[in-house]
Amino acid sequence: MDFAKNQQNRWYQNKEKMFVAIDCIIFGFDNGVLKLLVFKREIEPLKGSWSLIGSFVRFDENSGEAANRILKDITGLEQIFTEELKTYSNINRDPGARCISIAQYALIPIDKHNKDLVEKHGAFWFPLNELPNLALDHDTMVADALERLRNKAKFFPLGFELLPKSFTLPQIQLLYEEIFQKKLDARNFRKKILSLELLTNTKKKDKTSSKKGAFLYQFDPEKYKKFKSIGFDFPILKNNI
Repeated sequence: MDFAKNQQNRWYQNKEKMFVAIDCIIFGFDNGVLKLLVFKREIEPLKGSWSLIGSFVRFDENSGEAANRILKDITGLEQIFTEELKTYSNINRDPGARCISIAQYALIPIDKHNKDLVEKHGAFWFPLNELPNLALDHDTMVADALERLRNKAKFFPLGFELLPKSFTLPQIQLLYEEIFQKKLDARNFRKKILSLELLTNTKKKDKTSSKKGAFLYQFDPEKYKKFKSIGFDFPILKNNI
């Protein structure tokens, strides 16, 4: 038994080592603009270049736990929407070492995140159309995450994670227009989104943009949970995008 164990140990010891990283593509929606949280790398290689926020996976955590740790450290938020995107394993993707990255994308409510923590880590929110060039293969990760977000948004109510607790119909339309980078017909969008019976009218109004104001809505939590599980049919997105 000891001989077999020693043989196994030798087998592992003779293998080359590599790193496993988590890179987080963190989306937020702020004042009608879809944004991404990035920071400047503090270590070599490529120190000072813009980068996604990430870390190496620790020995006592899995990839999901690593992503949650990173998000909490940077934003102060827990139990937010995260989903594994894909694994990036090109041999020369990181000039610092042989490193495989498991990318996770996250959707966070910007109004709830800890701004002091974000500033402490030197992170900044950039509108997607003003995003600087990112280090390594992070531009590819962002493009892949945006494609995943668009595909998911056609069938699942992702707005719950990006919008504040109460929002207007124009706000949720702006969110979808930002995600798809396409103007949507306001009348059709309103008709389709209300037909899902996913929203509850609070009877309160937001009058920041006009005297008449616009009604504030909230997601119905039970119906949101249902649609999050089984999806929905949102023709205005599938047929026009």
